[in-house]
Amino acid sequence: MKLDDTDLCLLAELQRDAAAPLATLAVRCRVSAPTVLRRIRRLEQAGLIEHRVAILHPQRLAAAVGEGLQAIVELTLERQGAEFLQAFEALAVADPAVQQCYRVSAGPDFVLVVAVRTMAEYQALAQRLFTAHDNVRTVKAYFCVHRAKFDTRLPLPSTAAAAGESGATAGQR
Repeated sequence: MKLDDTDLCLLAELQRDAAAPLATLAVRCRVSAPTVLRRIRRLEQAGLIEHRVAILHPQRLAAAVGEGLQAIVELTLERQGAEFLQAFEALAVADPAVQQCYRVSAGPDFVLVVAVRTMAEYQALAQRLFTAHDNVRTVKAYFCVHRAKFDTRLPLPSTAAAAGESGATAGQR
């Protein structure tokens, strides 16, 4: 799929605020609201827009509900053949406490980002994902005490429309 300046502008704006009204997106990307809707649907159908969600702040949520724990976990397997890597990956991504799962190289085999409500829930997660499986060799968990930055936006090519510098009006697209 080829992306033009309007597509890139919409992707950039939706990464900033997926709840922005169509009219606002139309002004920012200098197209009409029906064009915005049509383009967003096309981007979703193409799989470029995977989800549109609300992102909760973990520390503020923990303060509001009285608990919350996030950890970054490095994990190395004993046997690293493709079937063993795929088996652990399938297990990890199926667990609701695992928010992100990365297969990495030049270090551990996997890096997981996990979120649970309590230390007891983390221990249950560790039991079902790490301790109960004989192929897990090492686990290092780093518990988050402060989040200085969190951003879900992916870098996009810079374009005139995405930067809001295009001279085109909504009627010209």
